[in-house]
Amino acid sequence: MSNKVVLVYSGGLDTSVCIPMMKEEYGFDEVVTVTVDVGQPAEDVQEAADKAAAMGTTHFTVDAKEEFVKYLCFPSIKANGDYEGYPLSTAIARPLIALKAVEKAKEVGANAFGHGCTGKGNDQFRIEFVLSALMPDARIIAPMREKNMTRSEEIEYAQAHGVPIGQSKEKIWSIDENLWGRSIEGGRLEEPNYTPPEEIFRWTRSPENAPDESRTLEIAFEEGVPVSVDGDRLDPVELVVQLNRIAGEHGVGRVDIMEDRMLGLKVRENYECPAAVTLLTAHKALEALVLTREELRFKALVDQEWGRLAYEGLWLHPLKEDLDAFINHTQMRVSGIVRLKLYKGSLTVLGRDSQLALYNEDLASFDSKTFDQSLSAGNVRTHGMQAKMFQQVAGLEHRLGGGARTALGPAIEEHIGEAGEPI
Repeated sequence: MSNKVVLVYSGGLDTSVCIPMMKEEYGFDEVVTVTVDVGQPAEDVQEAADKAAAMGTTHFTVDAKEEFVKYLCFPSIKANGDYEGYPLSTAIARPLIALKAVEKAKEVGANAFGHGCTGKGNDQFRIEFVLSALMPDARIIAPMREKNMTRSEEIEYAQAHGVPIGQSKEKIWSIDENLWGRSIEGGRLEEPNYTPPEEIFRWTRSPENAPDESRTLEIAFEEGVPVSVDGDRLDPVELVVQLNRIAGEHGVGRVDIMEDRMLGLKVRENYECPAAVTLLTAHKALEALVLTREELRFKALVDQEWGRLAYEGLWLHPLKEDLDAFINHTQMRVSGIVRLKLYKGSLTVLGRDSQLALYNEDLASFDSKTFDQSLSAGNVRTHGMQAKMFQQVAGLEHRLGGGARTALGPAIEEHIGEAGEPI
């Protein structure tokens, strides 16, 4: 192996200052930069290539948009991919970016990697897990973490070494963008009580500036995967791009949360994810129509664990493969159409339809006698049997001095333990 390092390169501040560091402070003869296009703006991809060239690296741009949507975003829909209230976007892109860096390292004969992740964030885990899992003997260098650098110190280093950057000390927004979502943090956005300025948003209109007329959408799914919008069958990337535009125009997809990072730090995060919010909402509505109550209950637990693994970047974990097997089996029946209304930041399910629906209008209707209501009497009689027995026992304990209390408050105590209907 030659003395070269593959730098996972976004073109932003963190990764740009890594380029001179790799040569001057870590002693590499050649820096190979790899930018993976997962849907960030085309101008950002080109700017990264231009910066890398200006700083003398061997640069590669990898177009991975289709792979990202098909193999990471769509599986995330099947799993209702969510972490603490927002759709997973940045997290699910990192394993693919790391995979492409590994492919380039093997192609150019490098056995070392560099990245710009900080020691406070999640991406160091996500990226290094894949790098070390696929190339266990490779050296991994994380200058921001190793040097404990602040954002202001990075800017000073960049200015001192002629690194072209776009940030300033007065206005520091750290933005990560892919087809599935856009995250904005840094600067005053780190203050939990600071109102995000409208200037940070690019994909979504504010509800006040959204159209006065609502928009109805019809999304079709096949085996848990979206395939068409308003009857037009679209390829995966086009479908996501179109929904980002439509939903964003109507103010759908803004998320402002306090997020618990893997290290236990609480951070304030702002996200824009119009297509993801729209598709996940539609997908859940369709699942509720076609899956059984027991499947939905258990799948909620599976989805939560899937979301945790995806958030932590453990895409190659065998448990995730196990969860995927269950999820994919349930999705064999998640086919149908969902109608939604978008209006000034709100997203409402108007209806859903599927040939595999576990719904029978004749049985459910209050105007039908097909379901014999008298058959419910036995079920009602035994409902909560052990709880009824407990209340009788609790009443006895109270009379014996146990001081039992109930969820209905002290006023109910006088009735506890009185003779009631036999169970």
